[in-house]
Amino acid sequence: MPQPFLHELVSCVHAPAVALSDPDGQIRPGGVQGVLLHDRRALSTLLVDVNGVEPTPVGHALQDAATAQFVSVARDLGDPGADSTVRVERERRAHPDGIEENLTLVNAARTAVECVVRVRAGSDLAAMDDVRRGGRPGLAPLAVAGSGTCAWDGGDVRVTLVAADGGQADSQTGTDELTPVAYETDAEGHAVFAWRVRLPARSRWSTTLRLTVEEAATAGTGTAAVTATSAFLPAAGGPGWSEVDVSGPADLVRLVDRSVEDLAALALADPMAPDDVFLAAGSPWFFTLFGRDSLWAARLTLPLGTDLARGTLRTLARRQGTRTDPDTAEAPGKILHEVRQDNLAVGGPGGLPPLYFGTIDATALWISLLHDAWRWGMPTEEVAEFLDPLEAALGWLTGDADADGDGFLEYIDESGHGLANQGWKDSNDSIQFPDGTIADPSIALSEAQAYAHEAAIGGAALLEAFGRPGADRLRDWAEAMRERFRTTFWVSDRRGSFPAIALDGAKRPVDTATSNLGHLLGTGLLNPEESSRVAARMAESDLDSGYGLRTMSADAAGFNPLGYHSGSVWPHDTAIGLLGLSRAGHHRVAASLAFGLLRTAPDFAYRLPELFAGTDAHAGDPVLAYPASCRPQAWSAAASVVMLTAALGLEPDVPNGTLRVAPAADFAQWWPLRVSGLRIAGHSLAVAVDATGQVEVQTSAPVKVETRKV
Repeated sequence: MPQPFLHELVSCVHAPAVALSDPDGQIRPGGVQGVLLHDRRALSTLLVDVNGVEPTPVGHALQDAATAQFVSVARDLGDPGADSTVRVERERRAHPDGIEENLTLVNAARTAVECVVRVRAGSDLAAMDDVRRGGRPGLAPLAVAGSGTCAWDGGDVRVTLVAADGGQADSQTGTDELTPVAYETDAEGHAVFAWRVRLPARSRWSTTLRLTVEEAATAGTGTAAVTATSAFLPAAGGPGWSEVDVSGPADLVRLVDRSVEDLAALALADPMAPDDVFLAAGSPWFFTLFGRDSLWAARLTLPLGTDLARGTLRTLARRQGTRTDPDTAEAPGKILHEVRQDNLAVGGPGGLPPLYFGTIDATALWISLLHDAWRWGMPTEEVAEFLDPLEAALGWLTGDADADGDGFLEYIDESGHGLANQGWKDSNDSIQFPDGTIADPSIALSEAQAYAHEAAIGGAALLEAFGRPGADRLRDWAEAMRERFRTTFWVSDRRGSFPAIALDGAKRPVDTATSNLGHLLGTGLLNPEESSRVAARMAESDLDSGYGLRTMSADAAGFNPLGYHSGSVWPHDTAIGLLGLSRAGHHRVAASLAFGLLRTAPDFAYRLPELFAGTDAHAGDPVLAYPASCRPQAWSAAASVVMLTAALGLEPDVPNGTLRVAPAADFAQWWPLRVSGLRIAGHSLAVAVDATGQVEVQTSAPVKVETRKV
């Protein structure tokens, strides 16, 4: 069966739990709907009716990342006439161990109403892989049933649903009256809770349902041993950020507010060291440590503080490769791709192992996160604890990452069941020639070379600053990489010249223009003239859709605006591109991408998805969802922080005692703009740009602030 769609569902998220429902609040069997936790669907049905009729929805809203309110009307109750006088309100809040739902009837009628409120609940206890593939297993049998409690036992998890007696509040008399809950099981095996309600005029009645999910190890008296693949924990303190406050364009303010809430809701902790927090990749499929995604999310949000970077670096360093194993793609010094509690049914036969290292870029990104966190003011003693894993990572980067000795990083799956593509564009058709021909392995991605170059330069700076040997060798290695790249990767089409997305197994440049170009900028791999050519190519209308960067040129034969990596727009990809453009001084193109991406935010209720369709804003095409897109997604939410970073022109260098703030005039339509709640070197940072571009910076950090308008 095809993967179920997600784009019309409402998500309440508090990692590692998510509740997904229709916009009316009903959780219906089939598709992805339900409460998902611990790689299981803990609840697959939660339906409310009044007198046997589902209420008619009139609206819903997210209160925060974890909480949604759904409002319906019971049209057959209350006063006669066109006006609806009996409302059904549901407030659902996700918790790390399940959900809580408050169900309220509001009688605005002139007379009392009597009705039976029913909640029908069921669980299929489906494995996450089955849910993702669109499977529809039958209901699991009830293990406990009766009174206000029911439960389902899945062996490794136990799911309990408790329904409280109802309470009535009479606005005229001020009295409360309890309505006892009744219980039965229907013919299909659902648990059915019912309340017989008499609701006086101008009064309210409410009850609460609480769903909890326990893993078997915690449901009893035993305690499971903690390993590298143990389930990740809720992050009790979140990512450790201050409250971010933005004053500026309304859409930008709303996007940042929603994004920062979503990022905090995706925070998880390492069971091997619960104080170390990282961001899960996204909902609903990736409540786990995902090397590339977690690293990029931490890196893009460094202006909010370095605590998240520290936790991410530590969590990955604990699982850093120590041996060579083709089955898992592990190698000494390598940073992992993904952690699961069990095999994941993707890739080839047998799926991916629980601890999987099949990624060409996570190791370089780990190094660059450490370097950038240092520049943002991560304490010296914290940076120093990473020097040994840093040297190991640099060893892999400049050694085994080059599988065939040609001087470039490339990947090929040696296991027969791993990922065919091991860059961020990891779908089978992501690397293709302009005529649509799929490139044969092994693949040397352009951005992998850029990441490696940047990591070598950053690694050299760290080694030198902390008195470790090897800095000169790394700089020589990076310079040789630049020269090889310059003579090997550059291609051209009718719109201009640019680096190919990759070299294929025969070392031929795959000469399709793609969004990967943006990942090269600001890494030091390109000289200023080359950067200008790349910026100009990115600005062409086949790549810049007006809503963000397309993953593949609209000129390519394989272009599809709804293609996962062949024409769609990924917010994080656009954000990385606009950040690179800003770092390279191409602010006009950066601002154009930022404005385009912000234009889409209202269409997604300010919760940017994993990706959306690469339609043409210049031609007046609407913003279209990619129906199977995850939302919220950590690096998509982090894109809002990148917009602020680029607009304010933030360039920290705490080791050398400076902070440069240089807002570009190309972002002037966002002025005046004020952002507080940022952090540098552990101190608060507030930046304001007035309508003329004048800058005011407030911080107690030990840095010299340099301001100018670009």
